[in-house]
Amino acid sequence: MSLTSRVLDLEPVADLAAYEAAGGGRALQVALEGGGDPVLAVLEASGLRGRGGAGFPTHRKWRSILDGLVPGASPVVVVNGAEGEPGSIKDRTLLRSNPYRTIEGALVAALVIGADTVVVATKAAFGREVARLRSAVAEIAASDDWPGIAIDIVEGPDAYLFGEETALLEVVEGREPFPRIAPPWRRGIDDPSGDPAQPLAIDEGPEDEAGVLSEPTLVNNVETFAHVAQIVANGPEWFRSVGTADSPGTIVCTVVGDVPRPGVAEVAMGTPLREVLEQVGGVRRIDEVRAVLPGVSAPMVGPDGLDTPLTYEDMTSLGSGLGSAGFIVVGAQTSPLAVAAGASRFLAVESCGQCTPCKQDGLSIASSLERLCRGEAGPKERRDVEDRLRTIDRGARCYLATQHLQVVSGLLEAFPEEVAAQE
Repeated sequence: MSLTSRVLDLEPVADLAAYEAAGGGRALQVALEGGGDPVLAVLEASGLRGRGGAGFPTHRKWRSILDGLVPGASPVVVVNGAEGEPGSIKDRTLLRSNPYRTIEGALVAALVIGADTVVVATKAAFGREVARLRSAVAEIAASDDWPGIAIDIVEGPDAYLFGEETALLEVVEGREPFPRIAPPWRRGIDDPSGDPAQPLAIDEGPEDEAGVLSEPTLVNNVETFAHVAQIVANGPEWFRSVGTADSPGTIVCTVVGDVPRPGVAEVAMGTPLREVLEQVGGVRRIDEVRAVLPGVSAPMVGPDGLDTPLTYEDMTSLGSGLGSAGFIVVGAQTSPLAVAAGASRFLAVESCGQCTPCKQDGLSIASSLERLCRGEAGPKERRDVEDRLRTIDRGARCYLATQHLQVVSGLLEAFPEEVAAQE
């Protein structure tokens, strides 16, 4: 496997002049000269899929905004920089290294959908990243070569759900990160003028579930917008020159946990997971890897799955998922039961509480697993965990409860002897 540097620069880009000297800004020129339709055609031909976890085709997400526009609408582009997935620090790394590329990709999106505002939403705790963003935005605003599209930076809480795209929009509007039911293309950012959203008359346009007028909003994560800038500048054939037919291009991975050298690197899609662990994380004894977790967003990968190519299709076929390509390695000396308890406690605490089963069942599962880890529980406790896993995702408005179900049940099913030894 050879590491690459298409969107993850080997050295930090010092300033806007350095970015432009290395070819930055070409994607904007393409969008300004050719318009939105050619850009959408390039993205469709490239096969780019969102790098935030869901893997949704990027051109289809952008097209859904255009298809839903009504006369007088003012769409908004939002960069999701609220990274919080355990095991992933790729977006923070990209923003520290080169915020200009991500901003350029977001500005291309604004030109395509007709937005006059780009919002970069990130966590206030990311001090270095926020400082780099503010410096980059100031440079771009002072440049005559970049379009005069407003770029706002929103600093939000450290909550895990801040990274969920509908909860992120709540934070942008000054509220807590509570996930919505309606997607951003149906209910985006409320009237950017700052006035409270008003009820619609029957013939005025699309309504969300609350009957309020809001601007259709495009949300992509940091890495996705960075790829957009490179694809529009270099073409779809360049992007597809690595990767696979269905999962083309590259992806930025994080490898942490029981590894000699935790790190972040960019690899070609289709690279076997084993090679990523060895070359990015420095794993020397692959036979000592008991499990790999894609953060807490999908079921674990066992030793028999380590040769799985990193593609959306192959990881899903394995019964797991690629997620945001943040991998937590569980080594020979680590208890999978303790990992399950830690993941459960994290998800239970981070649950917003809007959906009662998610919060109450989640807290109960976490407490039971912790008692099992201490040897203070028996078979009845394990059965209670299994019962609550069957109900935790009932009526869930976001994916967190399903994550809780999949991650915990996957670990317990793969290592029944660990549970039995603690009963």
